[in-house]
Amino acid sequence: MRDRDVRSALLQQLRIAYAEDGDTRIVQEMGVWSGAVRIDVAVINGELSGYELKSDKDTLDRLTYQAELYSRVFDKVVLVAGLRHLEKACHRIPDWWGVTVAELDGGAIKLRSVRAPVRNQSVEPYLVAQLLWKDEAIAVLERRGLAHGWRAKRVKAIHERLASELPLDDLCEQVRSTLKTRNHWLRQNASC
Repeated sequence: MRDRDVRSALLQQLRIAYAEDGDTRIVQEMGVWSGAVRIDVAVINGELSGYELKSDKDTLDRLTYQAELYSRVFDKVVLVAGLRHLEKACHRIPDWWGVTVAELDGGAIKLRSVRAPVRNQSVEPYLVAQLLWKDEAIAVLERRGLAHGWRAKRVKAIHERLASELPLDDLCEQVRSTLKTRNHWLRQNASC
């Protein structure tokens, strides 16, 4: 069972789950920390949810690091792992992460939820703001009347301003709204 097989099964499951929800966008390989790392699949709607895949062919070498980073940005995260990694992987992720096992069943990948995700209480505003590109971040500042004198600033300073000026709920809503309408992602997205 390979990563692409697990990814295909997950994307199919998500497309079905959100088929009637025009306010949801599903994105593959979404950059986090200004693109330094990428979560395998993100679901953007009233929450920002991430899905990290660890097929039986993968290693868990980066999982602890990924868990630390994703836990500072996403409202919910689900680890989708093959049986080979399930026990070890569960020891490397926070308790609030969801866990789904990917199993072969008659030649097809079946996904079975083992633990439902719980809402993250440790989202960091600056890292959420970093999900926006500079022009997107300026547009949010403009909508709030906070852009005067900031258009020529470095993107890091603009992200810091967003994080300090907007209440976290408002910032998260603005970021999700912007990400749902973004047209040029690094990789092809799987929109519902």
